Amino acid sequence: MALAIGLCLGLGIPISLIIGAVIGYYFAGKYFKKQLKENPPITESQIRAMYQQMGRKPTEKQIKQIMATFKKNNK
Repeated sequence: MALAIGLCLGLGIPISLIIGAVIGYYFAGKYFKKQLKENPPITESQIRAMYQQMGRKPTEKQIKQIMATFKKNNK
């Protein structure tokens, strides 16, 4: 009887920890990707400011091109 309880605890706890870690990793990755999509690491205004600091006036095409590159790399 005591052996059966010890065996159940000895196998049940590590298996449930592994399953919990896998599920947590999956949902954390999904949440992180959602946050990146909603709040990109750089915005169009930041790109404009970066160009102005370099002494250049960016065209709308350049800004859209840079944003498309960021979105492509985040997928």
